[in-house]
Amino acid sequence: MSSLPVLEGRIVLPRRIMSGRIVFDGQIREIASRPEAPRHYILPGFIDCHVHGGDGADTMDGAAAIGRLSRFHLAHGTTTILPTTITRPWSDVMDALRAVAEVRRAGVPDGPDIHGAHLEGPFVSPHKLGAQPPFAVAPHPDLVREVLETGIVRVVTLAPELEHAERAMRIFAGAGVRVSLGHMTADYAQTEQAICTICAAGGTVGATHLFNAMAPIEGRRPGPATSLMCSDAAYAEMILDTHHVHPATFRMAARLMEGRLLLVTDAMRGTGLPDGPSQLGGQDVMIRDGVVRLPGGSLAGSVLTLDVALRNAVESGGVALPRAADLVSGAPARYLGLHDRGVLAVGRRADFVVMDEQLRVRQVWVAGRQVC
Repeated sequence: MSSLPVLEGRIVLPRRIMSGRIVFDGQIREIASRPEAPRHYILPGFIDCHVHGGDGADTMDGAAAIGRLSRFHLAHGTTTILPTTITRPWSDVMDALRAVAEVRRAGVPDGPDIHGAHLEGPFVSPHKLGAQPPFAVAPHPDLVREVLETGIVRVVTLAPELEHAERAMRIFAGAGVRVSLGHMTADYAQTEQAICTICAAGGTVGATHLFNAMAPIEGRRPGPATSLMCSDAAYAEMILDTHHVHPATFRMAARLMEGRLLLVTDAMRGTGLPDGPSQLGGQDVMIRDGVVRLPGGSLAGSVLTLDVALRNAVESGGVALPRAADLVSGAPARYLGLHDRGVLAVGRRADFVVMDEQLRVRQVWVAGRQVC
C-alpha cells in the first residue's frame, strides 16, 4: 500500500473526528490513526439530490449546461449530483431528461458523478407551484411510463392529491424511483396515506424541500411536514440557506429526523454570479443579498452551495461536524441507496472534500482523483 495516495488530516467519521491518514486508490483501502496529522478536515464527498443550476447554466438548457453546472458545484464539494428539472411544457421536460442521460453516459471530464435526474415538475399542484412555471399536469400512467423509459430519473417530486397520483406512486416506487412528496396541497391524512402507498409498493419516501410549498404546521391541523417528520420511513430535503427555513426550524427537524434529513441546494442558474436579474424556468427573477425572488416577492430557488449549507448547519444550526457531514453525504447516500459512498470507511469510494478550519473547501477528490 506504500505506493498508493495518502491524505492526512482530521478525518470526519460518522460519529467522531479522528486525526489520521487515509490510503486509497479508487476506493478507500485503509484508515489509520496519526495524532500529528494536519489540522484540516477530510470529509466524504457531498451529494446534492436537488440542484437546478449554477454558474449561469440550468439543467433545462441541455447537455453542455449540465456539464457546466456540475463542474461549478464540484468546486464546492459536490461529488455526486442529480441535475433537476423544473415544470415546463412536457416536451421540454423530456428533452432535459434525455440531456441528463446523455451527460451521464459520456461523463463530465474531471467532474462529479451524474447519478441521474431529479424530476421536479410537472407532477405538482397548480396551487402550490412556488417558483415553478404554470405547466403542472397530473401523473397519468402514460406519462409515468415515458419518464421511466428514459432510465435516468432517480427521484420524482409528486403531489399525492393529484388525479392518478396513487397509481403513479406505486409505479415509480416499484421501479426503484424515490417518490418525493412536495409542491402539494395534501394535508396530514393524505400525506400519511401517500407514505403507506409508497412503502407498500416497496419504495422509498422523500419530501421535497421540507416546509416549503406545503401547508404549515398548526395546532389543529398538523399538516404534511408533521407526517413526514414523524414517519420512520420518510427522508426529507431541506434548503438550509437561512431564508427558506429558520435555524430553529432546522434544529427541530434535525432532532426528529436524525439520519433521514438531507440538505440540498435547490440552486438556480444565478448561483455563483453577482446579484442582479436572472431567469428560472423562463421567468424573470432577481438575486439580491443572496436571495432569489420572483417579481411578486416569492422565493425562487436559492444560490446555495453544499459547503455553505454544511457551514450553516454547524454555525447557525448548532450541530457537530460529523452530524453535518451526514446531512450532506451520509443521509443522501442512504436515501438514494448508494452504499458505496457517503461515509469514510474502508471499501467506500474515494470521494473526499478537504476543508480548512473555517470549513472552506481546499481540495475535492472524485474516485481517488484530485479534481479541484
